Amino acid sequence: MTVTFIAGLALFAFVSTITPGPNNLMLMASGANFGLPRTIPHMLGVSLGFAFLMLLVGVGLAGLVAAFPWTLTVLRWAGAAYLLYLAFKVATSKGFGANDGAARPMTFWQAVAFQWINPKAFASSLVAVTTYAIPDHLLTGVVLVVAVFTLIGAPCILTWAAFGMGMRKVLTRPIAHRAFNIVMALLLVVSIVPMLTEGAKT
Repeated sequence: MTVTFIAGLALFAFVSTITPGPNNLMLMASGANFGLPRTIPHMLGVSLGFAFLMLLVGVGLAGLVAAFPWTLTVLRWAGAAYLLYLAFKVATSKGFGANDGAARPMTFWQAVAFQWINPKAFASSLVAVTTYAIPDHLLTGVVLVVAVFTLIGAPCILTWAAFGMGMRKVLTRPIAHRAFNIVMALLLVVSIVPMLTEGAKT
């Protein structure tokens, strides 16, 4: 593997993980509502859950999807339904979790499980593995892809959560905080559209 190959993989990993998507939008909302320390389990769940998903995609799940394309459709629509639920929870959050006993950040295991119905995570895993894992050395290639995505993704994940936490300073007014949550919820809903329309074309 050449330096150019690794650089290309790193660039793909960076673009895939830093751009807006369900994970990043939820992390930003969590950082704004609960602060960075309480969002750490969510961040770890995203990072490790995505790595595990990509590993399984690389060692066989991609073949299952190829043999039974409907499984990807089921995952896509299940993910869309859950994202709508998350959007509702974000939009109705009362603010910083202080006055809402039911409000709490996503747990580690919830974030891990979410990767399996996150259309962007699944699509990124399929593209990364099929593009950068060399067939002649598949296991080694998959491990390399997972390692690069995990190393590149960690600071990207932290950036989104930290940005959300930074927003707390300008969200002290209830109306501003409510507007922020509604915008985050709407962005989550919007993020579903291209995933579903792309799937309809395939």
